[in-house]
Formats: sequence, C-alpha cells, structure tokens
Amino acid sequence: MVLQTLDIVKNEIPIEEESVVISEDTNAGLVLVDIINGFCTVGAGNLAPREASRQISQMIDESAKLARVFCDNKWPVLAFLDSHHPDRLEHPYPPHCISGTDESNLVPALRWLEKEPNVIIRRKDCYDGYIGSFQEDGSNVFVDWVKKNNIQVLLVVGICTDICVLDFVCSTLSAKTRGLLTPLEEVVVYSRGCATFDFPASMAKNAKDVLAHPQLPELPRNISLTIFFHGRS
Repeated sequence: MVLQTLDIVKNEIPIEEESVVISEDTNAGLVLVDIINGFCTVGAGNLAPREASRQISQMIDESAKLARVFCDNKWPVLAFLDSHHPDRLEHPYPPHCISGTDESNLVPALRWLEKEPNVIIRRKDCYDGYIGSFQEDGSNVFVDWVKKNNIQVLLVVGICTDICVLDFVCSTLSAKTRGLLTPLEEVVVYSRGCATFDFPASMAKNAKDVLAHPQLPELPRNISLTIFFHGRS
C-alpha cells in the first residue's frame, strides 16, 4: 500500500532533473544534519542500521565529497549532531544518541571535520537544528553563522530526510521569509546527500510508546541534482 501511494504521488508530482550552479560571486554554506553513528553506523544504537544500508552509505559518501570541497576552499560548514541528555529523551523514539556516547559523534568518514577551522560543530537535543541552535542568552548559533559568513545559498545534507532535515529546512525557510536570515536567498536540499533510518514495526511493537519508522526500499530516482561550483577558488 505504501509503495502504491508513493507511485501515485510520483505520477501526480513529476520531478525533473535540476542543476544548481554556485557562481564565484555567491557565498555558500553547507549544513550537515546528524550524520552520526547513532543513525548511520551498523549496530551503534537503537536507531542505527542493523545491517549495511546502500541509502545511508551513499548519503555519507556524497556528504563527505561536498564537505571536502568546502573545507579545501575554506567555505563555511556547520554540522548538527543529535545529542540527548539521558533524562530528557525524544518521544516517540527509543533512547538514542545520548550525550557523551559515541552514538552522538560524527561517523568515521567525517570525523576529520572536527579539526577543520572553517567548521562549526553544534550538538542539539531536539529534531530541529534551528531550534537546537538557540542558546541561554537568546542568541542563535545558526543565525549568527549565516550572518557572519554572509551566506546566500545554503546546501543541506544529512539524516533523517523526513524528520530532522525536514524540520530544520522548514524552520530555516520560515525564518528567511520573516527576514531573520538576511542575506540568505536559497536553501537547497541535496537528495543524494540525504537518507533515513530503519526502525520497523516489528521492533516498535515490542517497545512502549515507540513509533515505527521503516526505511522504504530505495526507489529508482527521477531526480538528479548536480552542484557546480563555477569560478570559485
């Protein structure tokens, strides 16, 4: 039934190939959402894959390629890391990515980012990185990062596409509409740099107050997003 519904949506909302060209006079920033062991590394936690996932592996590879381009050119990068206090769990999911555990750390393929001077690491304790960027004094790490670097185009990759990535992008677009993120103009979600985790109903039914989140089989893609960095050095 789910796959039939997806087929109907794909037919009703056709998606065409799209390319994004980032010119030499455009300031771009890269946001990586929760590309951490707790969602990506086999056996790392309750929401981690139980076996190798091509969807997640592709997401990590594509995100690492983009991050390398940005770091080689000293362009701004911000990485959100899901990180929860053990006494403040995230309903309706089982305990995951607890602060101080390796679950809440970047995957091995991206750990090198921690030493890059152009990268900001932001640990968050909620779905939405925008909300998770607020500090006690009312300032917002993400908003300040956009303004400080005069970011006009924001590229977003990560996991989970339909939860943390979606929430962050929706909040960012709303803030942009309200004029809170000047000079931000465009938010681009790179589909091949996104993935979702697998927590099937068979596991959820044995846990109290936990919502299932099955990872659908990867469907043939009818969108190819190619990002060109034109004339930038």
